[in-house]
Amino acid sequence: MQIIRGLAHTIPLEHGCVLTIGNFDGLHLGHKAVIEKLAQQGKLLGLPVVVIIFEPQPLEYFLATNAPSRLTRLREKVIQFSGLPVDELVILRFSRAFANYDAEDFIEQILVKKLNVKHLVIGDDFHFGKSRRGNFAMLREKGKLFGFKVENTQSYQVQGLRVSSTLIRDALGDGNLKLAAKLLGRSYSICGRVAHGNKLGRTLGFPTANIQLLRKNTPVNGVFTVTVTGVSNQELHGVANVGTRPTVDGNAKVILEVHLFDFNKEIYGHYVEVHFKHKIRDEIRFESIEQLKSQIEQDVIEAKAFFENL
Repeated sequence: MQIIRGLAHTIPLEHGCVLTIGNFDGLHLGHKAVIEKLAQQGKLLGLPVVVIIFEPQPLEYFLATNAPSRLTRLREKVIQFSGLPVDELVILRFSRAFANYDAEDFIEQILVKKLNVKHLVIGDDFHFGKSRRGNFAMLREKGKLFGFKVENTQSYQVQGLRVSSTLIRDALGDGNLKLAAKLLGRSYSICGRVAHGNKLGRTLGFPTANIQLLRKNTPVNGVFTVTVTGVSNQELHGVANVGTRPTVDGNAKVILEVHLFDFNKEIYGHYVEVHFKHKIRDEIRFESIEQLKSQIEQDVIEAKAFFENL
């Protein structure tokens, strides 16, 4: 898969492409169904499969810190796309200039002249361009003019539920990891690099790996049973806390800390993936470090029991 950041200096696709556009936050089962559908069309037409995503995501640009929590950061999204039948992933910077781009210009300058789109798969509720004037109907009308077909992605359902990033975000916020996993097609996970912390966990008898989140907020908060990959060839079991550590320092910055069972190796600098399996409890403030230590002991017991009962 080729990654293209912006289209200013790219050579137009001579023979064209099949294309879809969106945030693809979480790359859930609905997103994957769209990609598979697009790939079939690409194979039929003998054309590359191209996906356009935006960075930052539009709501993050317009709402800043009030935007919904992201399910996946850009790097996580790229990694997940690399396992799908996508030939080119185009990352467009969403800025003031882009937000003010006329819908007609977006179609003619980017979709037609730059990408030479021949088949577009898009949601019928998709809006784009200045004042969100661009929509499914406009794309179909322009498709007739410029010679490309427009197809509706249609909704993808699991157990009668329409799969969406919003529904997954809500499930994670409610601690319903089973529902989130069904909609994602996998356990929800967060990737990041292990960094040095304040080493408090060691003094409590529970050393932790501190994962750099590099995000303003997360859809999960609390204490969880987790598995971790990226350290060795095996999936490691552990317990994780996602939050601001109110008992220790009440940091406004969200931190992910993972205590791995029966593990004592140095893993600073490793890029790991933390898979959330079960929510144990919400993050709470304790009156003393001793109370915190006692609760962590109970959390570890519950997490180990979870794996034993699988």
